[in-house]
Amino acid sequence: MFGCLVAGRLVQAAPQQVAEDKFVFDLPDYENINHVVVFMLGTLPFPEGMGGSVYFCYPDQSGMAVWQLLGFVTNEKPSAIFKISGLKSGKGSQHPFGAMNLPQTPTVAQIGISVELLESLAQQTPVASAAVSSVDSFTEFTQKMLDNFYNFASSFAVTQAQMTPNPSEAFIPANVVLKW
Repeated sequence: MFGCLVAGRLVQAAPQQVAEDKFVFDLPDYENINHVVVFMLGTLPFPEGMGGSVYFCYPDQSGMAVWQLLGFVTNEKPSAIFKISGLKSGKGSQHPFGAMNLPQTPTVAQIGISVELLESLAQQTPVASAAVSSVDSFTEFTQKMLDNFYNFASSFAVTQAQMTPNPSEAFIPANVVLKW
């Protein structure tokens, strides 16, 4: 029903079913993971009015499981990308996996999916830093990219006295790039 993908690794399409409505994927070497994609395989839809809450679980310093809500997947939104790199030091949140004694090892984290009512999903608040794609982050990326470009182009700057005429080269004044 579900799949999990980490860049540079094979797709996991067989989660461990830990309860009738709860599934878990293991993420070995989780310290080196930045983003996780959780998706529905398309073979079996959610029952009408149901969806899946997606949780990230990692062991804290004492080895206890810390669960954080990342978001959800539904029949209408069958996949989601979550940023987990900044979550490894945060606080846990309320989760439906509490009564289960899932084994924790120091280098293995887990992605948990809990099948729940859509009304329940709408009332849950995911960890803010788990969201990936937003206009603000794209704008920030673009600004940093252009700053980097300007710094790179400026590193080749020469004064007018240092310029040697060469008919095959075009020169763009730095203030034109800065104005742009």
